[in-house]
Amino acid sequence: MWFVLALIALLCWSGSDLFSKIGCREPDDRLAHLKMVMAVGLVMGLHAAYEIFIGGTEISWHVIWTYLPVSLLYIGSMTLGYVGLRYIELSISSPICNASGALVALLWFITGDVETTPAAVAAVILVSLGVIGLGVVESREDEQLRAARQEISNYKYAKSWLALALPIAYMLLDAAGTFADTIVLRELNEDSANCAYELTFLAAAVVCFVYVVLIRRDRLVPKLEAPKYIGAVFETAGQFAYIYAIADETHVMYAAPIISAYCAASVLWSRVFLREKLSAKHYLMILLVVIGIVILGILDL
Repeated sequence: MWFVLALIALLCWSGSDLFSKIGCREPDDRLAHLKMVMAVGLVMGLHAAYEIFIGGTEISWHVIWTYLPVSLLYIGSMTLGYVGLRYIELSISSPICNASGALVALLWFITGDVETTPAAVAAVILVSLGVIGLGVVESREDEQLRAARQEISNYKYAKSWLALALPIAYMLLDAAGTFADTIVLRELNEDSANCAYELTFLAAAVVCFVYVVLIRRDRLVPKLEAPKYIGAVFETAGQFAYIYAIADETHVMYAAPIISAYCAASVLWSRVFLREKLSAKHYLMILLVVIGIVILGILDL
């Protein structure tokens, strides 16, 4: 079941990537990342209310405080990721961000007391190489090819330390969050932990609303905000599947790289919907990711 849930998280989060990019890429909207936090927090808050009042999920201040460090790592990484979408293409930022899965697998190889097989290790390595390779291919792309791609998509980005630093910071925070998640979930129920995360995100959304709307008096234009809320729905659905996929410590070292591979789908969506061109090297890296996922799926049968 963990494999199916990991694939659901992969598909949903790749959709979230696409619509978050559309919602945050306007160069004139300097508060788009905070508006994205507002959208995700609202949708997650609604889902938490459904789980608590209709689904019967138990929640308490103890659960919220216990899960708070994990929640803050995730929320912080996502906010930095939203900022980065203003400065860099989705096809570059997503692979770099999601190298976090490779870091998580490495941490479990070093510290985790789990059984594994050579085939499983090889599959994790393939997924990790594909994810990291996508970022390397993009960052070393020829300037003329980069200019041609950006001309087609009608969005131009300049290479800068900030453009790469933001997704790298996301990667580090997200890897720390995922690793901490598996440890905290030893003591907490998955449903309760997920609700705690969603309620914390709702609190972050309220803080952002106060700053953006009441203090900065920035306008919320429905046409520009709609993609953010679509992305928020995908984000929430992906989070729901994700927390169950990594709950089993036996499979977390496999689930994390699979879920991080949603950047491969994000690169494809960026080609289809955002008109960002791909090269043969892009497709080679995506193939490595897919092969690794298939191997892990066969091993779980």
